Amino acid sequence: MSIALWALLRTRRAISTVAIALVAIAAMVLPNDECAAAAVNIVAFGDSWTYGRGVAREEAYPAQLEAALRAKGFDVSVHNEGVNGDTTEGALARVSAAVPQGTQIAIVQFGINDERRNADAAATQVNMRALVGGLRARGIQVVVIGTRVDFSNVARSNGARYVSWSLGSGPLYGADGHHPSAAGHRALLARLLPTVEGMIGRKH
Repeated sequence: MSIALWALLRTRRAISTVAIALVAIAAMVLPNDECAAAAVNIVAFGDSWTYGRGVAREEAYPAQLEAALRAKGFDVSVHNEGVNGDTTEGALARVSAAVPQGTQIAIVQFGINDERRNADAAATQVNMRALVGGLRARGIQVVVIGTRVDFSNVARSNGARYVSWSLGSGPLYGADGHHPSAAGHRALLARLLPTVEGMIGRKH
């Protein structure tokens, strides 16, 4: 083998070694698709109790939930899809838009306005069952919130978590006496946070 050919092969081996090393370093340092997918998208889907009627947006429980989870080191985004006055029937009409593909966890809170409008109790349960069942069929983890209406059977039959919210009376309600105050939203968060925290990282 000539000296020139030997030098050329040696140079190519050195370049290959450097290239392999650079690829290995990039794999360790740069985020890949799997890492990017680790971020958890949560949708808070409900009525005015979710929207935060009567309080600042950052005081409503969805914003507080996002802040609390991030403070614990979780990479999460919590999207507030609460609509004032919404019912289980209205929720069924907008669920596809409100809870898009890529959602890992949905917090579903309805029933107050169904009761206030004297909706048929059985129909409310049927609507909620369809709502939660549809989300579970899409592979989304679900937390069902019960306020004035008990949806524990709906949650249980669909493999969802259930959290009951009851504020009693006093300073946990705002001036109108119907919606949670900022302190009320903090109380709701305290009941919800352990459940959501336990769901992050679980398989569907």
